[in-house]
Amino acid sequence: MQGMTSPKPPEIVVIGGSNMDLHARAHEPVVMGSSMSGSAGISPGGVGRNVAENLARLGDSVALVSVVGDDPIGDEVISYTEDVGVDCTHVRRRADVRTGTYNAVLDSSGELVAAVADMAATDEFSPLVVEAARDLIKGARGVLVEANIPVRTAEMAIDLAVEFDVPVGFDPVSVTKARRARDLIRPDRELYLVTPNQAELAALTDLPTDTDTEIEKAVRSLHDRGVGVVWVRLGARGSVISYLDVYEEMPAVSADVLDVTGAGDAMLAAFTHEILRDVDLVEAARFGHAAAALTCGTHDTVRMDLSESLVRELA
Repeated sequence: MQGMTSPKPPEIVVIGGSNMDLHARAHEPVVMGSSMSGSAGISPGGVGRNVAENLARLGDSVALVSVVGDDPIGDEVISYTEDVGVDCTHVRRRADVRTGTYNAVLDSSGELVAAVADMAATDEFSPLVVEAARDLIKGARGVLVEANIPVRTAEMAIDLAVEFDVPVGFDPVSVTKARRARDLIRPDRELYLVTPNQAELAALTDLPTDTDTEIEKAVRSLHDRGVGVVWVRLGARGSVISYLDVYEEMPAVSADVLDVTGAGDAMLAAFTHEILRDVDLVEAARFGHAAAALTCGTHDTVRMDLSESLVRELA
């Protein structure tokens, strides 16, 4: 219609899993095979969905490409995620699978003891879902892909981003999935960013990462395979970021830990938020550390009062 303009494409497209999280935290020492007193909460989760929500809460324009079941849990995941400002137009509903659930048990300090993940919908995340989002990817300033989705789907997402000259970041998520996705990283793809933890770095490179020297060698091997920026998360120690002639370790921001779940997702989202503003990458990583610390200080997978100003107060 004359006088109307098309909506602005999202700046960031996140391609990954969506599910419902159940966290149970013990209030006393964990005894395997026994019940304990504690508390529990439920909230939408999934690495891709969490990153997208964090970006929206930080004020970014973001779209999520994902799959959920055509069931009440899927309804709740989509409704909640749309309400916080994420474009869920390309979240596919499937009647033949159930929406994923992630059931975590935490000890009294907030550290993960064990988890059971039912990722039926994410496992059925077809490359066709990504293909349907081709125009969305083409119009984005950046694409984030996480390794919970099938390798063939991640490959489609990365190749589309490369085809359209859109910078793409890859989060390997876990050791098992990093090992499975190792061949996605190769010189002809020239990934902009890869964000493993120390163990995932070893899985991606098939190199030891027990010492600082070994970590640096493994990081260099990813650069040799076309990765521009490697950001290695070292847990409570902090992180190492490497790009061009920069190789710098940064300490973690101290936090009173209630629940570590979702901290890495907040870290990646906050880092991406700063990259969109052309902030120096070391400073962007520090901003990411602050967002992770704030997330650890709540029982929420994504901190509900997260904002750019709140993170800047701590960064």
